[in-house]
Amino acid sequence: MHPSVSALLLLAASALHLGFQLTVSLVVYPALADLDEGRWAAAHDAHSRRITPVVVLVYALLVVACGWAVLAGPDGWTIVALVAAATAGLLTAFGAAPAHGRLGRSWSRPLLHRLLHIDRARAVAAAVCAVAAFLAV
Repeated sequence: MHPSVSALLLLAASALHLGFQLTVSLVVYPALADLDEGRWAAAHDAHSRRITPVVVLVYALLVVACGWAVLAGPDGWTIVALVAAATAGLLTAFGAAPAHGRLGRSWSRPLLHRLLHIDRARAVAAAVCAVAAFLAV
């Protein structure tokens, strides 16, 4: 049986999302976390300007793929992928984005650590989404 276009699109979008998320988790955020308070504001502002278009593109593609999968009538693994994608999106919208907003106004080591914990959870959600999308294909 050939995989559906919606399943392939979900797999591609979830793989892109996982690659992006792992880059953020393993490269970008650790580099930000290494900064001292004196260098924080300029680096965080530059990070926010640069990453926002990428976040919008990656999440837009993931939303389109998830929407198409829902319309196609998801099977069990696709539902797991959809729930994991939604979890990553919710963690971003209600965890990471507000933390970034607050960190943009003032540096805080505890808030930075909270952001890193949220980010690890997003990485797990992105991995679950990609594996489930793969299994759905």
